[in-house]
Amino acid sequence: MVSTLNPLTKLLLAAALLSSFTTSFASNTQQKLVSQSSDIALSGEVKQGGLMVGKTSPQNTVTLNGKSIAVTSSGDYAFGFSRDDKQSYQLVITSVNGDRVTKTLTPEKREYNIQRIEGIKKSIMQPNPKSVARAQQDSKQVKAARKISSELSYFAQGFIAPIKGTITGVYGSQRVYNGVPKNPHYGLDYAGKTGDPVKAPASGTVLLWVPDMFYSGGTMIIDHGQGVSSTFLHLSNSYVKQGDKVKQGQVVAAVGKSGRATGPHLDWRINWFKVKIDPALVLKIQPLH
Repeated sequence: MVSTLNPLTKLLLAAALLSSFTTSFASNTQQKLVSQSSDIALSGEVKQGGLMVGKTSPQNTVTLNGKSIAVTSSGDYAFGFSRDDKQSYQLVITSVNGDRVTKTLTPEKREYNIQRIEGIKKSIMQPNPKSVARAQQDSKQVKAARKISSELSYFAQGFIAPIKGTITGVYGSQRVYNGVPKNPHYGLDYAGKTGDPVKAPASGTVLLWVPDMFYSGGTMIIDHGQGVSSTFLHLSNSYVKQGDKVKQGQVVAAVGKSGRATGPHLDWRINWFKVKIDPALVLKIQPLH
């Protein structure tokens, strides 16, 4: 037997179905938004020497072990772990209404290559006072540049290798000369010939260019934003000057063997303020959207 619904009944039934669909859709949408807001979006490796790039709402506040981390107008932020970092970090994101999301990060321990070399000349082990004074002045310039925190967010857009040369030196390695441990190597060394082009690994602003520092020779620092910077050492030439804006992939300098280099190569370093980061790990960072 087939029943026939009158027009009023049909109208009421359609309204009920529409209400049910709307409620279900709103409920599913709300659950999805809650799920997204409860996550902390990060890119990078939680390792000693790693750089972490995060994404959040520009209105949110971010702290790391209680210290404020700057957030750009696009919601990007960054922080990093030093070569021998062993402590745990509490990353906290707080929304404007007071909701908090936390994540504990403990950098993975790494093993580094240690080389012991004997028979080094005393003149190399103990530079003369004039050279020491010059090196100290150079260091002040570099430290001052690395303190700068700009509103740029290029660090969040990924990095490319500045040169195609073979890697001959890695981050974290250390040499012991005549039984005396020297500072670890904090860069990524690329083999090259004098004059080979050096490209900007990410866009930014040139903070420093000095052609003749005592140890590092031709030295350039590029700001990528929020304390993240690239440093190039032993350069033979620069094609940009302090204050210039540069684009990722732009040729900014030339490989050299200036300073205390034993041969032509590029030493590329990454910093988050004074924290020395492994460039090899930075190359793996994927942009967050």
